[in-house]
Amino acid sequence: MDKVSTDCPYPGCFFCVMKEGNPSKRRASVLKFFRELPSQDDDGQVLPISGLWNTAMAHPNDPEFIELGIFECMAALIWKGLKNRRWLSHDQNIYIPYYAAHIIGSYTMNMEEFAERAVHAGVIPPLVELLRGRLTWVEQRVAVRALGHLATYPSTFSAIANHGEVLELSIELAMSSLEIVYSHFYQYVDRRLSYHCDLLTRGMGGVEMESRKAEEWASQLQCWSLQLINCFAFKTEFLSVISKPEFLIKLPGMWGGLVNENSPAGIGLLRTICHNKMGRGPIASCPSIIESLCNIARSSDDWQYMAIDCLLWLIQDTSTCHKVVDKAVPALLDLSEVSTLGDHKNLGNTIINVLQECIQSQAASRNSISPRTKEQIEELLNSKQRLKWEKGMPKEDLHIKQAAALVVKLEGNSLFSSGNITGAASKYSEALSLCPLRSKKERVVLFSNRAQCHLLLQQPLAAITDATRALSLHNPVNRHAKSLWRRAQAYDMIGLAKESLLDAILFINECSQSNDPDLSLRQNKVPDYAERLVKKQMRSAWLFREAAIKHGGIQCEGDGGGIYGRESDDSEWETASESDIGNDGRDAMGDDDDDSEWNNEEEGKDSYDRASIKGVRTAQRNSRAKKVASYSLTLPDGANLNGKFSSC
Repeated sequence: MDKVSTDCPYPGCFFCVMKEGNPSKRRASVLKFFRELPSQDDDGQVLPISGLWNTAMAHPNDPEFIELGIFECMAALIWKGLKNRRWLSHDQNIYIPYYAAHIIGSYTMNMEEFAERAVHAGVIPPLVELLRGRLTWVEQRVAVRALGHLATYPSTFSAIANHGEVLELSIELAMSSLEIVYSHFYQYVDRRLSYHCDLLTRGMGGVEMESRKAEEWASQLQCWSLQLINCFAFKTEFLSVISKPEFLIKLPGMWGGLVNENSPAGIGLLRTICHNKMGRGPIASCPSIIESLCNIARSSDDWQYMAIDCLLWLIQDTSTCHKVVDKAVPALLDLSEVSTLGDHKNLGNTIINVLQECIQSQAASRNSISPRTKEQIEELLNSKQRLKWEKGMPKEDLHIKQAAALVVKLEGNSLFSSGNITGAASKYSEALSLCPLRSKKERVVLFSNRAQCHLLLQQPLAAITDATRALSLHNPVNRHAKSLWRRAQAYDMIGLAKESLLDAILFINECSQSNDPDLSLRQNKVPDYAERLVKKQMRSAWLFREAAIKHGGIQCEGDGGGIYGRESDDSEWETASESDIGNDGRDAMGDDDDDSEWNNEEEGKDSYDRASIKGVRTAQRNSRAKKVASYSLTLPDGANLNGKFSSC
């Protein structure tokens, strides 16, 4: 290539070529550069490749380099790295296959026309070889990303599908990616490949940053593998391969962690599979999946609505309804008063309609639902009729019902304060039966208060139900701080770390925005009780936990030590009442809605006597973040609470 600048000592320098003022000369020089680069063995080739990577990331829709042959050049460079190990190990050429695959993925993520050009240029075979693991997990990550983009478009999907091994490789990678990154990089700091460290941190961080970025990249490797599989899942002919039980049962646990908010991960793939009748059968045959869908549906997960969709489709399908209805109905009942969830409008009405159809079709079906489930659905339908009836009531009568419910509620508060938790729960139930259904704020308080009682009585499942009902009624949905905290503890009691963690994080976020003096964070500091729970659940829900246990990275599987090292904490696990909303040991049962018709001076004074609940305390010694990063929350090594984020 002709020398462009007399100041540059390297003839044909790509960066000098890009400075050429004449567009025709510049295009001709770039075209020549792309054609000649794969056959050259000069030092310093990684520099123009990294420059092209930056350009692809910044301007992925720019057609100039596409037209000049960048895809052909990148494919040839990947092949060169795979076939010529001497060249790969020379200078800094080890970086080139990674950058080349990344460039392909960046230029194909938005434009179908570019994807077609890439397929025509022959990028798929070398990308598949990287997907096989011919180099390392770092190259697998960018290869599966690029293949996932190509599989997204109708015009290029068939080219991916023609490589039959792509689907099998993606499934294997989704299941093993976290273990691969842990065992090949994270576990042994002194064995980390230097170019991996450089790519992860761009030379700007030490061991701690490398570890954090490795966790992020491992999550992306898994999530992008699931995205590629998801493209196949839309085609019925591939469902038999995807819907194998050994793979399906792992999908609910593939959630991406707190570092990858933009991917629905395993629940997204389950939803795609569930949307197809052929896929619903295998899912319905796995009770653990149905249970996980119920847990996700009753959580503050960003993808909660996807789990709800799955449950509704399974119930609507007469071939799967009888297998799932007894497990799914209780969860859906708890969500039947949700108004809007994401893009889902009137979701509660949709749930009610589906359950009503279930009852109606049950008579004609050979597979009957259990009497208890039928009774629960009928109670829901009766409440719908009760709401219609209340709409026709005079306002005076509604006020009488509200006043009666308030009296009973205050009786419950008094019983709670005296230590009669069972009696208090009973009073809150009575108040709920009296309270008008459209008095949503008051019902939020009652459900949340009863959830507190269930916690103290060591009834976590009932606490989850009531806390979920309170969160569903609240406006906005899933933003009632006290109910979030109570459900977080209930999920902790039954060992669901992820669900507990997400609720605890959202609780802290809500506290930061609350005007309630009992809820607001003092001196911008996370309450100790919330910090302890978050730390515990971050250890338990750590992405590498299973791999660390398998490879000896955790000496003890107890929650208090292990992954990040054992902490010395002699404090007992706190019940909802002791990890009080304020620092003085109070958890006001009257709750915190300033404009509630029920607010009075006594509600702010309700407190419970610690000594009165000693009989119901249980001392338990234990061996996906928004604004939390702004608080002084000290987390264990390897944990990240700086908000969910995704990186290319």
